[in-house]
Amino acid sequence: MNRLVRRLVVAMLLGVAIYAAFALYTGVDALRGSLGEYRWSTFFFALVLVTGNYLLRFLKWQYYLGRLEIRGVWPLDSLLVFLSGFVLTVTPGKLGEVFKSAVLARTHGAPIAQTGPIVVAERLTDVIAVIALILIGSATFEGGLTWAVAGGVAVTAGLTAILWQAPVRSLLSWMEAREGAVGRLAPRLGEAYTSLRILAAPMALLFPTTLSVVGWGAEAMALQAILGGFGEDVSAGRAIFFFSTATLAGALVPIPGGLGIVEGMLREQLVHLSAVAEGAATASMILIRFATLWWAVLVGFAALAVLRVRFPGKLGDLATEPSSSAPSG
Repeated sequence: MNRLVRRLVVAMLLGVAIYAAFALYTGVDALRGSLGEYRWSTFFFALVLVTGNYLLRFLKWQYYLGRLEIRGVWPLDSLLVFLSGFVLTVTPGKLGEVFKSAVLARTHGAPIAQTGPIVVAERLTDVIAVIALILIGSATFEGGLTWAVAGGVAVTAGLTAILWQAPVRSLLSWMEAREGAVGRLAPRLGEAYTSLRILAAPMALLFPTTLSVVGWGAEAMALQAILGGFGEDVSAGRAIFFFSTATLAGALVPIPGGLGIVEGMLREQLVHLSAVAEGAATASMILIRFATLWWAVLVGFAALAVLRVRFPGKLGDLATEPSSSAPSG
């Protein structure tokens, strides 16, 4: 069994164990009763909303490729490359999505050191968007401002570290003067840092961040749709707040896919802050995670399969050892 499949199987087993634990905690009969009355059309509508987020995030990917002046990639191929990154959605912080840079390098020759920073820029705009959504949700919910302030401080610190060149350039100069692996790594890190500064410039953040706000807002609306399928009336503001705070917490904790963290926060907020019935809360939590986390993994594998057909012989070993092609550092 190759490394990629092995990681996915481990993550799936962890997910099954977590969902089973929540089912036992809630009560299997209560969970079964809620699912028995569920309107499944709302789940498929949730999948449509989530898929819409993927398309908006693809527009971000295209925008970043344009900013880096990477040309000659057919849009359909670019979409497949982008979606292939979802294969490693269940990695901590989704950093496994750098896999798509390795795929692009194999299929179109784009240097990984140049495109790898796109993943950092994507995560940065996603965090800004999620914090903005928390602010929107907090307008209808007491206590949301604390989360927003904490997230805002983290984003500001990250942007400062990226845009303040002096300490980073000094570190790179020190590394270049060293012998061995450290010295050899410095030029690649310098190229990656240059790309990251292009992508994270203040004027370059507005368009992709707007796309992120709309896209992640759509996923929050998917949660509201699923809750509606159980007959639970949770306002859009609260759905946005619950989904966004859980998503942010899952991204900050170094656990694959935020497993356990996102689920626990979603369920507890639904039960204790919106008085959702325990069976419906647990079932909604499981369904929104299938729609947002596991649907992404499935889409990623489908895209990777099509790419392997389109580019035979170029992706076989990459699928086996994805991490070997990730940028060092």
